[in-house]
Amino acid sequence: MEHELTLRIVLEKPPGDVDFGLQKGRGSNYETIQKQRYKGKDLSFEFTVRVKADSKAAAPNFLGPLVHGPTGERFIYIDIGTYAGQTGTGWSRRLKVPLRGITWDMIDRVSADKESLLETRVPGTGKDGSPTCATVKPFPGWKLVSRRR
Repeated sequence: MEHELTLRIVLEKPPGDVDFGLQKGRGSNYETIQKQRYKGKDLSFEFTVRVKADSKAAAPNFLGPLVHGPTGERFIYIDIGTYAGQTGTGWSRRLKVPLRGITWDMIDRVSADKESLLETRVPGTGKDGSPTCATVKPFPGWKLVSRRR
């Protein structure tokens, strides 16, 4: 059985002169959606993915045009700078936000409560002041939250 799951990634205090957006598609055939730039408020990316089990006991398998990586190690890309289509910037990066840690119990709870979703909050700026990139470490995980903020 397949479910649709709403997720939200909050990018906390990224640099203000850089574009960020969700990567839809793969390879050189992708587009950046929900493009945003920091203007004093954290950036929020809300989207849906499909999820199914390959067998009754299997871990969730995430699917859809925003999902990347091999089964069991799926993630969402946030495009940064030129990867997000920005010109006139020296930044060309991607941030990998893992989908690990999302359990069937969490999916069932979100499915039962249409006013909730799963959210993760990740730093938008690295220790050196540049946009965070590569895989989020340490990864804070996903939490059930209200759709309303």
